[in-house]
Formats: sequence, structure tokens, C-alpha cells
Amino acid sequence: MSNVTQTHSGKKLHKLEKVAVRFAGDSGDGMQLVGGKFTETTAICGNDFATLPDFPAEIRAPTGSLPGVSGFQIHFSSHDIYTPGDAPDVLIAMNPAALKVNLKDLPENGIIVLNQDAFSDTNLKKAGYTSNPLEDGSLKRFRVYPVPVGRLNAEALSKLGLPKKDAERCKNFFALGLIYWMFDRPLDSTIGWIKDKFKKVPGIADANEAALKAGYFYGETTELIPEHYEIPQARVAPGLYRKISGNEAAALGFVAAAQLAGKQLFYGSYPITPASDILHELAIHKNLGVRTFQAEDEIAAIGATIGAAFGGALALTGTSGPGVALKSEAIGLAVMTELPLVIVNVQRGGPSTGLPTKTEQADLLQAMYGRNGECPMIIVAPATPGECFHMAIEAARLAVKYMGPVMFLSDGFLANSAEPWQVPRVEDLPRIDVHHPTVEGHFQPYLRNPETLARPWALPGTPGLEHRIGGLEKEDGSGNVSYDAENHQHMIHTRAAKVAGAAKDIPPAKVAGPDHGELLLVGWGGTYGALRAAAEEARAKGKSVAHLHLRHLNPFPANLGDVLTNYKRVLVAELNCGQLLSMIRAKYLIDAKGLNKVKGKPFQVVEVLRGIEEAMR
Repeated sequence: MSNVTQTHSGKKLHKLEKVAVRFAGDSGDGMQLVGGKFTETTAICGNDFATLPDFPAEIRAPTGSLPGVSGFQIHFSSHDIYTPGDAPDVLIAMNPAALKVNLKDLPENGIIVLNQDAFSDTNLKKAGYTSNPLEDGSLKRFRVYPVPVGRLNAEALSKLGLPKKDAERCKNFFALGLIYWMFDRPLDSTIGWIKDKFKKVPGIADANEAALKAGYFYGETTELIPEHYEIPQARVAPGLYRKISGNEAAALGFVAAAQLAGKQLFYGSYPITPASDILHELAIHKNLGVRTFQAEDEIAAIGATIGAAFGGALALTGTSGPGVALKSEAIGLAVMTELPLVIVNVQRGGPSTGLPTKTEQADLLQAMYGRNGECPMIIVAPATPGECFHMAIEAARLAVKYMGPVMFLSDGFLANSAEPWQVPRVEDLPRIDVHHPTVEGHFQPYLRNPETLARPWALPGTPGLEHRIGGLEKEDGSGNVSYDAENHQHMIHTRAAKVAGAAKDIPPAKVAGPDHGELLLVGWGGTYGALRAAAEEARAKGKSVAHLHLRHLNPFPANLGDVLTNYKRVLVAELNCGQLLSMIRAKYLIDAKGLNKVKGKPFQVVEVLRGIEEAMR
């Protein structure tokens, strides 16, 4: 839907409810940067939004090649939205490779704004074109605006005296300025960022600002583009909002958890995509008692984290699936020693080192069973980028209360995508109660709380509370090394009962939609937006479809079995080959079906709708 008015320049101004824009170019074209700036400005404009950065899998792919294409999609709206959009309405293509990689996603009559100057014979050949798509009629299904970005950018900066190479680097801001005009976005925020970012090199600041303005005013004055668009503000609950990504939210959530617990936060990590941003974010919060340790490898990182937990810190380590494999023995040590710590796994495509920049949900069974012996642990999973904050606090709370490691399962989509986030009030955050015993006497390090089965968290150096820990089986109560068969079985069952008992301390499963009916759509992690949007669209078409999204994966919510039996069919959607499906079928003995995708990409709403329709036949 759109309303059309005429602007003072004689161009048409369309008022839209929502639009999806994709920036695409070479990995050196700064598409993530301009996508991020466009997102920040969109947040200032008051729109709801969701983003999908798409990084090239190769760090140094050849310039102009298909593997080197980097993309950034933002879906923004005047009302609530849940996904970055199935397909872009507008594609900004900075070179032929970007056009070729992304054209298949653009719907008929979609808009293409492309850098005409990049369509040279050399670049066309690199992208695998045998003819120039600007000339061969292959783009006639689209509205194409070929803009000589390189030439216009050079002309705008010609009087600044920059070297040609430095001037060329500003062309992404020329393109951004043009898209700001196209969608009626102000320049002020980005200009302020440019001045602050390049304040030590004012010539570069002036050049980027000039390029941004040149792109904007080119859109205002050119006859090539006859229309632009306005997306009104979204109606949101009153409060303080900011743009936040999943990794940023997780980092801030763990900082908040440490403050709530009155603890120093220790983060031991080895850099790995897509988890590294958590280390970057936590490293800047030393003033809040955060201590970050960039270890030489994954094993050192988890070892230091276990030591920090033993020493009384709120201990955290982060990685992706390959790193979890390397940490697995030490995670088992944390289970044995019953120390509170959190392992963040930002899942990516696998197996092995897999697809470092792509998303997947295929580490759930690794989190459940990827250790030697009977080694259960609590597992939580956020559903949205903003929810990473609250689930970080939840992970820390459960780790401390039940004295054991907790796996925090994020994924590449959640980690890198962003959304508006309402900053919570401190008084609304949950309490994290920490108790360290101080009484001298005959101390038993494995004497358990009868309610939670948690052992005491005694700090080293506390008089009378000396004790030892290690990876050999403990005697319950005393903590002495024990090879007794009956004690071993007792401890195995006790650790399992402790984890299972956390079910009474987590929220019950709640569905969106009818509380009984034809089909229940079940999901977890970053699939939330697509599943919710699809379920709502199905209900709008008269179908009896409810949506249940799980945040606690071990233990499951106590009422989950009852909820599942309220529906004739259960469809479990996940970005793997059916891992949650296997867990649900095994535990509840129901004939659930799976909707599965392992392409390194999130679900599209249309894919989930097709799955719903097939399941209901």
C-alpha cells in the first residue's frame, strides 16, 4: 500500500508501510558499514526494523569475484516486523558480482540502483557475465537506475586534493547518501559519526561528508530517479530504545548479570567467528569490573574460566561449534566440579570449521551430549537479538543457583542481526542471589541444598573451608576421590536430577495463538521471527496454527508435554536436520514432523508457510 504526493522538486513521494533494502558489493566496498549507518538512522526515524548482514565466507576473496560479495539487508516498517524480509524490494549493487549474486532474490518490478562505472569488461568477466546486463535486456523485468557512482563521487571530491585511491573509498557514502534521499532519511547522524570517527584525519572526514551529501543531492536533482519513499514512524511502547545486535546484547546481559550478582565478570575466550564481537564488547567495560582474557587456544580459555569460577567470579567463555568441541573435556570437568560458569556457543554452519560467516542450529545435540560420560548441563537459547540480553542474565542465574555450567546457544543470525531494543529498567531485572559459606568447622564441599541439589560455592582462602576439586569422581558430601560403584551411580543420578530440577525454576511453555487446535509450530533460537510471522499469516488465512518458541532446551519447561498433546499435529522447524525434533519425539513419544533447512541462511516466511500447508494436508 502507498499514498503518493508531489514534492517541491516535482518528484513523487510514496508513503509505504514497509520496505526491504539490500546493500551489496565487494568485501572492500564497505557495505556492512553503510548498512549499519542506514540502520542507525532508521532507528532514529522511529521505524521498527530487522537486519541481516551477509558476510563473505572467504576473508580475502579476489576483488570483483562472486565469493567476495558482501551484503546487508534491512527491513523497516511503520509497524511491528519480525524478520529482515524474505527478499529485497530495492537492491544497491556496487559491481557486477553483487548484481549476479543477488538478482535471483529480487521480485519482478523491484528496484536496482547500480554503480554503472563498475560494469567494465574486466569486472563482467570476473562475475561470469558473457554480456553486459545493462545492455542485453536481461534486467527488463526490473526498475533499473544505472548511476555513475565512481565518476560522480570523483567529481564531488575533486577539489579536496585526496589521492585517487582514498577518494574511491568514499563511493560507498555516495551510494548511502542517494539511498538516504530515496527513503527520506536525514543525514545529521551519519555526518556526526563521520566527524567523530575521522577527527584525527580531517581530510578523510571532509571527503566522506562531501560524498554523502553529493549522493543525497544527486537523488534530489537527477531526472533518472523520478520518485522516492517515506515510511512513517512505528507505534512503540514508551521508553528508551537503541539499536542492538545479538552479540552486543549478550555481552551487556552478562555485564548486567555480574552487577546483579555483585560479582566480577571474567571472560576467557579465543577469537572465533561469529562470537568474537562478544570479546570486543566486553573488553571496553573494565570500569564495570569486567576482566577479559584472550587465550592462546580454546582449551586455555575454558581452563581459565573454570579457574575464575573456582575463585568466585561470574565466569564466562565464548566460542562457536568447533571451539565447543575443543572445550568438551574441560566442560565435563566443570560438570564434575559443579562450578557455575556459562559457555556461549554462537552457532555457525558445520561440520568441522564449516561456514564461519553463515548461520545454523546444528549444535543442539552437541550441547546436550557432546561430552564423555553422563554429563548433563542446562541449555538456554535466546530467540531475538534483544532477547540475548535477558537470556544471558537467565543463564548466569541458573548457573549460580544450580552450581554448574550452562550452555547459551546463540547463532550467527542472532549474533550479527540488529533490532530496536527497549533498554530495561534496573529495578525490573531479576535478582541473582549469591551465597558463599563462611562458617568454620568440618566443611563438606558436596553437601547439597535439599531444594536445588546444588553444592556450596566456597571461596578459596576462606578459613576452615579448604577443599579440593578435580576430574575424578567425588564422594557425595566429602568430595573425596571415590571409585565406589554405588557412589558413582548415585552421583550420576544426582547431577542429572539437579539439572532436571531446574524445570521448576523456569517459565512454563506458552503458545501464541489458539491453546489447542490443528497444528503447533515449534521452534527455538533465531528462527523466532520467521516462525511467528508465518504463524500469524496462517491464522489470518483462517488456519488453526499456534506457535511455541522454546528458550529452555534442557530441561524443557515442565508443562511442555501437556502443551504438545493439545494439537493434532506438531511441526518442529529448525536450521538443522531435526535435532530438537529428535529430542521431542524421544521424550514425549509424539509423531512430530520436521521442517528443516541447512543452507547457511535463515528461514524465509514463505518457506515456513509452505511447511505449514504441507503439514496440514
